Amino acid sequence: MSWNFLDLVKGQFSSDLISQASSFLGESESGVSKGLDAVIPAALSGIIKKVDDGDTSTLVNLAKTAFDSGILDSLPNTFSALGGGVPSIGPNLITGLFGDKYGAIANAISSFTGLKGATTSSLFGTVVPTALALLGKYAKDTNATPGGIASLLTGQKNSILSALPLGLNLSKFFESPKPVTHHVHTAPVHEEKKSSLLWYILAGLGLIALLLLLFRGCLDTKKEAAPTEVHDTTVVVKTEVISVTKEPLKVTLPNGVVINAYKGGIEDLLVSFLQDPNAKPGNDNWFDFNDLNFKFGTAEIVPESRKEVDNIAEILKAFPNAKIKLGGYTDKVGDEAANKKLSQERADAVMAALKDLGVGAQLEGAEGYGSEFAKYPATAPEEDRLKDRRVSVSVRAK
Repeated sequence: MSWNFLDLVKGQFSSDLISQASSFLGESESGVSKGLDAVIPAALSGIIKKVDDGDTSTLVNLAKTAFDSGILDSLPNTFSALGGGVPSIGPNLITGLFGDKYGAIANAISSFTGLKGATTSSLFGTVVPTALALLGKYAKDTNATPGGIASLLTGQKNSILSALPLGLNLSKFFESPKPVTHHVHTAPVHEEKKSSLLWYILAGLGLIALLLLLFRGCLDTKKEAAPTEVHDTTVVVKTEVISVTKEPLKVTLPNGVVINAYKGGIEDLLVSFLQDPNAKPGNDNWFDFNDLNFKFGTAEIVPESRKEVDNIAEILKAFPNAKIKLGGYTDKVGDEAANKKLSQERADAVMAALKDLGVGAQLEGAEGYGSEFAKYPATAPEEDRLKDRRVSVSVRAK
């Protein structure tokens, strides 16, 4: 049986899952179905565009990441209190696939379907990792090369693009530039009128002129570009400073223990607060974990991200009079009751991990606040909403 990308992705979203998504997202089942009919071919068109742009290697890496995440097994729980509505890997995969075009694409689909922006984001956040995971599974099962993947997808391009709903004009985002030729053929094509042919000729000449102008501009820019200077953890281009990496920092605690952290990270800020005689404990001071991650849709801490938890335990041991409270937070996407439940479970998970490390007496509890204190609306860009999904520490005594 041939491998049909579009049918495989559609097959993942059963009527039961659509019904579950409808309840979770507060939309009608017909609305969710209409949204999927637009989001699925749009997501696959973005994948095809990667191939057209000659970036198949990036696509293969995204597919491997998605498959390794286990999304194909956890998909049935996505639209539930356990799943949280958007797989944790979804936003990064969307950015890797669409870049800065995603916002315009999602807005166009929301306008076309009448769905809330948050709903469209949730559907994209689920469809994209699912589609990429299926592609990653195919690559693994068949030991396909990037060239083989490109050939497979190119052969299905027309059927995928034609699946985009009529009236939803997304072609400008997915069409690849056509090569510019220097020969004008005057033979009629499909018996077009001469006026139409003349229009195409003039448009082609205008495009050539535009490309020449842009090419000249690129050459001028290259001549004027200032050299790039590299200073430790920042890249300086003229007067603009862009942070590209975290600056490692060794924090020495009062008991002589040295922990590895980052400048401006939770350990650095927390120790500075505890050592500052003017800093007052209370519920108005919160320090966010920077690299604490959980397995998709669960409160299980990813083993590789336990370093900060271990460091917090060491800090508490070095400041035996200190007491802290833990808080869990989510963004505004999805059902609030589900958000609050998941945030509570994750705050509890961190508290349990700290108790296991011997500092239970210094913990004053854990509370999940859901999206109560979220700063950004559900329709905000992912990079903003990401800041609202966190676990934090508040110093209550020192």
